[in-house]
Amino acid sequence: MNYIKLKARAKINLALDVLGKMDNGYHDLRMIMQSVNLYDNLFIKKTISDDITIQSNLSYLPCDERNLVFKAAKLLKENYNIKEGIYVDIYKRIPVAAGLAGGSSDCAAALFGIRRLFNLPITNNELMKIGESLGADVPFCLMRATALAEGIGERLKQLAPLPFCYILLAKPSFSVSTASVFQELDHKEIKAHPDIEKMIYFIEHKNLKGVCSCLSNVLEAVTVKNYPIIDNIKSVMLKNNAMGSLMSGSGPTVFGIFSSKAAGLSALKELKYDLKIRDICLTTVFNRPNRHNN
Repeated sequence: MNYIKLKARAKINLALDVLGKMDNGYHDLRMIMQSVNLYDNLFIKKTISDDITIQSNLSYLPCDERNLVFKAAKLLKENYNIKEGIYVDIYKRIPVAAGLAGGSSDCAAALFGIRRLFNLPITNNELMKIGESLGADVPFCLMRATALAEGIGERLKQLAPLPFCYILLAKPSFSVSTASVFQELDHKEIKAHPDIEKMIYFIEHKNLKGVCSCLSNVLEAVTVKNYPIIDNIKSVMLKNNAMGSLMSGSGPTVFGIFSSKAAGLSALKELKYDLKIRDICLTTVFNRPNRHNN
């Protein structure tokens, strides 16, 4: 095998809670994360040269050591004595800096693909540890589907699959710094925490309406205060019969959960033409874990 093609899927946060700050300065999180069918395409191949080369369809995407895919390739190349070069072409569909883990998912796909391409002696648990060293969302992007994530996101428990539904993703024209959102958050002032145990119960019992009643993200308080359009997007989705709507991660992307494609398309049309949202797509949930070539 000289090359491999992979899909790096976006994630949304059905619930995101901040429990406090840990001794290492990171926030202690509890989240329910879900993969969706919006994905980037990665093409990875061996090359004769000893170089790592990253290319992308986005001219503004860094393709050097700032890119997590580059970091993943360099780490595996150095630690496992890979003599050949590695070329990665990333075709981006997931918006950048959007709260959808696009960079982390690309990184996870690169780890999985390079391991397979070079037949590296790395167990799944070891790959998860390597992913954790590169980014907090990378372990989930390796696992995928529906999961409870704790700590900084590295402690994962696979959950029952979320019932089939349509997911509308809408990202405003700006990006949000995750670090700045967490810096602004005062976890002691959080008044309402997500009921994650209740959401897990509804997921296990395939009760999508119940899941939507539990959607909650404590980071919304920070991001919405700075960018009120997030609330406007949620309102449009709910007006168009979304079962629930929430900001994903630190934002600014908002997702809506719809039981019908027609309702999702109706919301998409209004957001696109009335609120001028350009980064918008209607997709579905993705519930097959650990199969990164699908």
